[in-house]
Amino acid sequence: MLRLDHLAISCRALDEGVAAVEAALGLPLAPGGQHPHMATHNRLLSLGPDLYLEVIAADPGQPRPAWPRWFDLDRFDGPPRLTNWICACDDLDAELAHAPPGSGTPVALQRGDFRWRMAVPETGILPFDNHFPALIQWEGAAHPAPRLPDHGARLARLEITHPDAAALRSALSRLDDPRILLRQGPASLRATIATPQGERVLT
Repeated sequence: MLRLDHLAISCRALDEGVAAVEAALGLPLAPGGQHPHMATHNRLLSLGPDLYLEVIAADPGQPRPAWPRWFDLDRFDGPPRLTNWICACDDLDAELAHAPPGSGTPVALQRGDFRWRMAVPETGILPFDNHFPALIQWEGAAHPAPRLPDHGARLARLEITHPDAAALRSALSRLDDPRILLRQGPASLRATIATPQGERVLT
């Protein structure tokens, strides 16, 4: 089964993304780290003890990899925006057997004492126009969420709109989370975050 793990805000430059998210939510982001395999880097925000938000960008200080970066970051342009959501599982290989074609191949990764396997598509683009979740399996007990400063932000709802919402809903049959709402329409992602200053929206 799947469970919501984190949300990804993509941006051309990490500082630009951090500034946009901090302005939108009125909360500071915590340091993240680098991902040498993908030549990306990030900053993080707690959304509770088991969920977080990641602002991620290509890292100009690292050599570009010989394969597409995750979240279709190689083609990213425009202002920072919510581009992906990530679901965790206990058995990545088993979940990929249930996932739509193109959901990715497991890649083993590590940052400090965080170790995980993540399914990365060969093209960098996930099914349903990048609106199917990236799948991750954390190895060991270490997870970023409980280590982040808790500023009281919580995910109220994640609205996923797609022209083929029925097929996407079927593909997500192994996920049961009342915060996730699927709608018919042009492809888009919209996260409503409850903060101490009230609800804020990221798109």
